[in-house]
Amino acid sequence: MDISVIIPLLNEEESLPELEAWIRRVMEEHNYSYEIVFVDDGSTDDSWHCIKQLKETNPNICGIRFRRNYGKSAALNEGFKLAHGDVVITMDADLQDSPDEIPELYNMIENEGYDLVSGWKKKRYDSTFGKNIPSKFYNWSTRCMTGIKLHDFNCGLKAYRNEVVKNIEIYGEMHRYIPVIAKAAGFTHIGEKVVHHQKRKYGESKFGMSRFVRGYLDLLTISFISKFGKRPMHLFGGLGSLMFIVGFIIGIILVVKKFAYHTYGMATRPLFYFALVCIVVGVQLFLTGFIAELVQSTSSKSKVYGIAENL
Repeated sequence: MDISVIIPLLNEEESLPELEAWIRRVMEEHNYSYEIVFVDDGSTDDSWHCIKQLKETNPNICGIRFRRNYGKSAALNEGFKLAHGDVVITMDADLQDSPDEIPELYNMIENEGYDLVSGWKKKRYDSTFGKNIPSKFYNWSTRCMTGIKLHDFNCGLKAYRNEVVKNIEIYGEMHRYIPVIAKAAGFTHIGEKVVHHQKRKYGESKFGMSRFVRGYLDLLTISFISKFGKRPMHLFGGLGSLMFIVGFIIGIILVVKKFAYHTYGMATRPLFYFALVCIVVGVQLFLTGFIAELVQSTSSKSKVYGIAENL
């Protein structure tokens, strides 16, 4: 199979028929063998019923329905497990991503050797203060922290080599940082393509202002995990050892002064308590790293989501 299109959705019944027809037209024009994987993330409207109706007319459609809303990351993660295409395309269901971009994205993966290509909505049709300015700051800070030179990390329109999606796992709100996760997994040939962004035609955005707080916290999390996720002792053990050594040296100096120069009242000196705190905190950090290593070595089970139906 040439292409798998993964579409996570929540309450998008109005846009699904138009989106499916658009994707089908593009695939047939270029003679691609394809599948469309709709992942219904706990919709409360008739989205799932619409997907089942679309499948009756297009056998290339399959779907997953969650029992409740787990979030976009969970939807993408389950969609990746089902993907059979050599190239996997992800896009949003709100018609703001154009399926006409698929052929060029496919070409960049298959013929130009990219592992991952991220869309860049260079010209956006969102509110300036509501999305544009926060998005620019978010992308700038992510570039600085991760070293990946992308302009739009959160663009839903992306293309992946199948090997990439089968070797990464996303959870929580980590869909914003899939390029970072892919790079940490060894897929370093990451590209970018300017894509057409359209105004939302139906419904309203499912993401509120809280996404900026969650996005910042997730950036710190993914930065830590990508560097120390497999070796937490390198961070905690290193800091703990450093603090312990500093406290131990200060303590030795105070003891030498006491017996060599016959100084008294060592326990009343602030430096003594500073040394004591360094030793205690150093031991605690070292033990934290040791426990984190034990947890990391034993927690190999993937999260299981409550899937209600498959098509």
